Amino acid sequence: MGIEVTGIVGLLVLILDIWAIINILGSATSPGSKLVWTLVILLLPVIGVIIWFFLGPRSRAA
Repeated sequence: MGIEVTGIVGLLVLILDIWAIINILGSATSPGSKLVWTLVILLLPVIGVIIWFFLGPRSRAA
């Protein structure tokens, strides 16, 4: 049972990371800011998504 739960949680983290990176790249912030946020999420997948959710860029590009 432990392997199945771990796999589902890992898949959920991967989906959230991809969703966050897509939103970061689609935001209207500077390229440097996009790079920093993307690196934070890639290096710290769980904590990075949580931090991005509360502090990350909110606006979308036109």
